[in-house]
Amino acid sequence: MVDLAYVIAGSEATGGAGLQVDLKTFQELGVFGLGTVTCIVSFDPANGWGHRFFPVPAEVIAAQMEAATAAYALDVVKVGMLGTPATIDVVAEGLRRQPWRHVVLDPVLICKGQEAGAALDTDNALREQVLPLATVVTPNLFEARTLSGMDVIETVEQLTEAARRIQELGPRYVVAKGGVDLPGDDAVDVLVDGDDVTILSTPKIGQERVSGAGCTLAAAITAELAKGVDVAEAVAHAKSFVTAGIEGRVGGRAPFEAVWQGAVRV
Repeated sequence: MVDLAYVIAGSEATGGAGLQVDLKTFQELGVFGLGTVTCIVSFDPANGWGHRFFPVPAEVIAAQMEAATAAYALDVVKVGMLGTPATIDVVAEGLRRQPWRHVVLDPVLICKGQEAGAALDTDNALREQVLPLATVVTPNLFEARTLSGMDVIETVEQLTEAARRIQELGPRYVVAKGGVDLPGDDAVDVLVDGDDVTILSTPKIGQERVSGAGCTLAAAITAELAKGVDVAEAVAHAKSFVTAGIEGRVGGRAPFEAVWQGAVRV
């Protein structure tokens, strides 16, 4: 029997983030993946590799979700970049139409390429409509600060406190990612499950962010959950998978490198 994993996220043209990364991760971890495209993001090499953002019409997103959920008995989904309040409305409505064993939310709060006011509207809609539906949330350091209301997160203890505060917003599990931005020699992630706290730590591989690390982590968690693994084990496996992908990262002519999902063969 083939395990299935579904993703609702944006497309990123260089292949280093978004839906492309999610589907590659699913494939590498032995899961059949399918996805709904919410927006298209393309970097602009003529203007400092800034983001160009193009939302997919809400009715097109709804049609994709209808087809995907009709074609297969899906019970595990990852939600990535949504991008606009209209997109969030239609995705939340679609998610509510059926029960899910796990909804893994990678809470992309800043949609680059949008005006500040539009981004704030998107952030508020995401918190109000999608966050309460999630069982697992995977905020990075900026997102953890924003969702928790904390001004500063500079220690593992503060990262843990942020995860606890986010958990109070509805999700059962919070994976708060320190990454390269948390001070120290190690890349530290914190998994909070009620009163239980698990610290996952590996030595940092350089001091620069690598494109697709957050997408890959959330997608790897989703894939493992689709295979029936429990959340703690799924997060630990995903951490190892991402670490290997960062070590084997891919570089090109863009001013950033990307995680290589094929660095570890299952």
